[in-house]
Amino acid sequence: MNRPDGRRFDELRDIEAKAGIIKRADGSASFKIGDTIAYAAVYGPRNLYPKFLQNPEKGVLRCSYNMMPFSGSGERIRPGSSRRSKEISLVTQKALLPAINLNEFPNSVIDIFIEFPQTDAGSRCAGICAVSIALAEAGIPMKELVAAVAVGLVNGEVAVDLSKEEEDLGGAVDIPIAVTTRSGKISLLQMDGMIKAEDIKKGVALGKKACQKIFEIQKKALKEKYNTQ
Repeated sequence: MNRPDGRRFDELRDIEAKAGIIKRADGSASFKIGDTIAYAAVYGPRNLYPKFLQNPEKGVLRCSYNMMPFSGSGERIRPGSSRRSKEISLVTQKALLPAINLNEFPNSVIDIFIEFPQTDAGSRCAGICAVSIALAEAGIPMKELVAAVAVGLVNGEVAVDLSKEEEDLGGAVDIPIAVTTRSGKISLLQMDGMIKAEDIKKGVALGKKACQKIFEIQKKALKEKYNTQ
């Protein structure tokens, strides 16, 4: 049985990535996968205020995730902070922390802002991919990049990079996964739905392979940014 859009079960949607898209940010990037578009901006490191929030041993990473009111394919999204945006902000922060060396920035903060003008599933993964490029473009010391993609079940088959149409199918399972690109460690693994243990293993394997493909696109975006300067 094929997927609704005709892709193979291990096939990603079309991807475009670009570094350095916001001039006043210290680092920035766009990441488009299918019809989902993420913009990421990084500011810092800079002194963290009020001072009682400072950590004298290492810097602090803060993340803000926001979907624009008419970005979704369904109902209008209510502007402002929500429980979902706060949860995804925290998830994004934790997915990126293993790759960043914050020990070099005591008493400082690095602020990350992610905006979505358009979404069609996989937004948290697209945001992580965009931020990873933006952090590197900002010159933040990183042990490695982080790539992310959603895997899950589509018509009973394990598939990578689910679309909104596939997420809405009966019995669909969505598993966002983030992988550090050099060590291959998983920094994010969530699950929405019921799935067999063997299918989880297959999905993680597919996700890791897909993240390596995304990593090459992230590297290309960074190389193109500096080759044009």
